[in-house]
Amino acid sequence: MIRAGVLTISDKGFRGQRKDKSGPLIAEILTKSGYRVEKQDIVPDDTERIVDCLIEWVDKDGLRLIATTGGTGVSPTDITPEAMLKITKYQIPGMAEAMRAASLKKTPHAMLSRAMVGVRGCSLIVNLPGSPDGARENLAVILPALNHALAKIAGDRSDCYSK
Repeated sequence: MIRAGVLTISDKGFRGQRKDKSGPLIAEILTKSGYRVEKQDIVPDDTERIVDCLIEWVDKDGLRLIATTGGTGVSPTDITPEAMLKITKYQIPGMAEAMRAASLKKTPHAMLSRAMVGVRGCSLIVNLPGSPDGARENLAVILPALNHALAKIAGDRSDCYSK
């Protein structure tokens, strides 16, 4: 079973001014999909707090999959992508593009998303929107490819083609 974490990035959620609905929803979806969600937390929109949490969860705790929710738009406090750039070795743009493409079918605002998917060590970090509907819809888009991506990141050398 793949060990996972869910990190909500929200000033209001961190201060208790807004109930976190996306984080628990993502954890529920991942659990139902066969992942073991071992860590859940809320941090403010603060680059260092995000960086510190992601590094700890990957490097110390060994989580293989981390889903973040929030901070991926264009407002001044949306800094999740900048935090990701500081800690990931490389990005997987196709996954982020697939999420945006699916979201564009529902709202033109999807083109404002700066969500990223990146790799640190043998772990995959996925940025999801802060809204519960957006998080659910985006996660559904990439869920079918997650296990394959995680296997490849961990060094699986089998062929990727399907028959």
